[in-house]
Amino acid sequence: MTQFSIHARFDGPIVILGFGSIGRGIIPLIERHLEFNKNLLTVVAPTGNDFGLLKSMGLAYIEVSLTRENYRDVLKPPLFAGGKQGLIINLAVNVSSLDIMRFAKEIGCLYIDTAIELWPDFYDNPDRAVQERTDYSLRESVLALERQSPGGPTIVTCCGANPGFVSWLVKEALLKLADDTGQNTVVPESASDWAHLAQRLGVKGIHIAERDTQRSAAGRKLGTFVNTWSVEAFVTETFRPAELGWGTHEKQLPRDARRHDLGCDASIYLLRAGGKTRVRSWTPMAGPQQGFLITHNESTSIADYFTLRKAGKVIYRPTCLFAYRPCDEAVLSLYDMYDAKCPERSNWHVLNEDEIVDGADELGVLIYGHSKNAFWYGSRLSIQDTRKLVPFQNATTLQVTSAVLAGVIWMIENPTSGIVDTDRMDFRRCLDIQRPYLGRIIGQYTNWTPVDDRNLYVPEELDRSDPWQFSNMIVR
Repeated sequence: MTQFSIHARFDGPIVILGFGSIGRGIIPLIERHLEFNKNLLTVVAPTGNDFGLLKSMGLAYIEVSLTRENYRDVLKPPLFAGGKQGLIINLAVNVSSLDIMRFAKEIGCLYIDTAIELWPDFYDNPDRAVQERTDYSLRESVLALERQSPGGPTIVTCCGANPGFVSWLVKEALLKLADDTGQNTVVPESASDWAHLAQRLGVKGIHIAERDTQRSAAGRKLGTFVNTWSVEAFVTETFRPAELGWGTHEKQLPRDARRHDLGCDASIYLLRAGGKTRVRSWTPMAGPQQGFLITHNESTSIADYFTLRKAGKVIYRPTCLFAYRPCDEAVLSLYDMYDAKCPERSNWHVLNEDEIVDGADELGVLIYGHSKNAFWYGSRLSIQDTRKLVPFQNATTLQVTSAVLAGVIWMIENPTSGIVDTDRMDFRRCLDIQRPYLGRIIGQYTNWTPVDDRNLYVPEELDRSDPWQFSNMIVR
């Protein structure tokens, strides 16, 4: 029998919100690496989920949809069981992260999520301004909560594969780049020190560059929406405005770009949906590729973390964006959805590990603009390796759940840190926990730039004086 390392012990109740692909996948990892009382673990999820796995494992669950009106009444009994500090792992969609965070602070409970979520009537409300729908605004609301109520139990926000894991990758990649360019450096500790390192290396920007090649044997049927992780969360992301952290090397804002009138001003948003916006990027597996410019918390948080100011003025910041090429079945699903062939929820389908015949998810950071041009660093995890590592998951979900596991362990080890995002966590500790589940860790330099092989057929306006301008990346 394989012996797994126990990273921490937690004596209190654990409540997992949501039982989709990530909720289902996190349980085996918690059982392997956390010493806890199984009688104090409860899953809370809506009717319609398959609770067979929980029944077979003898785990408790509450079958209910959380709402503004009921979440306190539903969560108090399991979180107060046992008389010790509780832990909330929020993996649900359509449940307000901010409300659950406030509740966790109020009762002295640890809390972690993978994204900042809202109650279901937010995005459908026509009275909401475009700016309010951005991840930037959601992040600012969490930062405001920490300013209003600083300290207290640790609350980790946005700790999945991305946002989350990729912030740890950026730091490790920068250290490798420094070593490869002969710039020996001590490991920075503060955000300012990290920003100075990136500036010294000449980094102009960072793509969260992902390619998912997993596929099913049956293929996608017309009228269905197929994905390798939550369809609901992906659909929500693709309808929201495209966003990116805006670097100091950029010469001109896009015509449809808008800045924010509050907060850190680290990012911009476009007056177009992320699912209708593509950017040129690069991964080792695919080479040059076009990815969707999907709104994500890390586009702002990384750009903000690596910002340098002098006398109140920003003097350095890298551009940061998420360039996402999902599996082919998800791409076709997305195109059909934008052609008004919107499938009913009953036809939303997440591919499980048994349906996928081959493929991998390659998720990493493309750090560009420095003396060696561009460096991609990240995880290549195949479905075959995933099956060997852990049950109930595909390659995409394991990259997420292993990051959640790392966040949970770090939070237990640092229980009084208040609200933190993954950029401010110990990247070395978190990657050490996560690394056994990441497949191959690849670091690869490339000479590719966004202006390569352009103007072959249709003349384009390109800025060849600086290939790494965002104007050269966006697909018009």
